[in-house]
Amino acid sequence: MRRSHSEGGSLWENAGLASFLEALAGWIDDADGWYTNSGLEMPPGGDWKFFARALQAATVYE
Repeated sequence: MRRSHSEGGSLWENAGLASFLEALAGWIDDADGWYTNSGLEMPPGGDWKFFARALQAATVYE
């Protein structure tokens, strides 16, 4: 993600730290809907894949 940001972070919806962290929190709050819409089961306590999805989603989540 660091390399992606340095090479094209200006294209991210949430390129700044504050907006990225706000989007990260928002996506985590709404993650159950994303999992439902994707036909996936949300991991009960989270896992590394959940965390990776959350980080990636925070780059574009509004």
